[in-house]
Amino acid sequence: MLACMLAALLLATPPAPAEPRDMPGVHNIVSYRGTAEAEFLSGSAPEGEAGLDSLARLGVKTVISVDGAIPDVAGAKARGMRYVHLPIGYDGFDDARRAELVRAVRDLPKPVFIHCHHGKHRSAGAAATIAVSLGWLTNAEAAARMKVSGTAEGYKGLWTCAAKAAPMLAAAIDAARAEFPEVTRPDTMVAAMVSVDDALERIRLVERNGWTVPTEHPDLAPAADAGKIADLLRLLDADAHVAALDAPMQSEFRALLVRNARQASELEELLAARAPKEKLGAALKALAAGCKDCHVKHRD
Repeated sequence: MLACMLAALLLATPPAPAEPRDMPGVHNIVSYRGTAEAEFLSGSAPEGEAGLDSLARLGVKTVISVDGAIPDVAGAKARGMRYVHLPIGYDGFDDARRAELVRAVRDLPKPVFIHCHHGKHRSAGAAATIAVSLGWLTNAEAAARMKVSGTAEGYKGLWTCAAKAAPMLAAAIDAARAEFPEVTRPDTMVAAMVSVDDALERIRLVERNGWTVPTEHPDLAPAADAGKIADLLRLLDADAHVAALDAPMQSEFRALLVRNARQASELEELLAARAPKEKLGAALKALAAGCKDCHVKHRD
């Protein structure tokens, strides 16, 4: 009797997801497709030619970016892959964007690879929500996959999207927008810089409170704000104002954007990992100094 009960329990327990897989130029690859493991994958943004070549070797037909940065549409096309660009925030996404993502994954050629920048947070939250919406995973199974991807607990909006997801009726999916844009253009540079300054100030509020979220501001999410800053700085590379600069100034400005985006991304990872206060303070100081340097040279 006991042996039968144990066997039944083992059969009822889904197998633990595999560890994230790395390939040249692509990291943190995790399946979100239940039994059809290779059909729907989440991971990092492909890095240059090597990353796109790795996706092609995986047989990927559709690449969906939920990151803000402009994707390499031409590079993907040259390898027989279609790009879809549907950015989401670190605080989650609304029902309209959820339906767009679900429809894209349901209707476009598979395998589908969905990515953000690191492949840990936004793409994992989106993939988990999509998988539940299409009936491929339960909420518990989707949450387990997000843990494998490395989604930090602090990204409450992403966890909530996956936890609240439920299988969608075909008619609801059919009602979603089906243009599937290759590129979603960013806001203006002025709006982006305002958002960067606002996010930086919210992180400073947490710093002033000993790197804990103040009770009077329970909605603050410093790791998400650091990630947002990195995202905004990366996508500014495609802004028309940058393209209009003369060559020497454009080169210098883009180098500053790359440096500051890297510093913001490093701070995001430290915050997500709950690093010691000294490391967090040093990382924030470096980011703030980089932003000030950029302002002095190109804004003030």
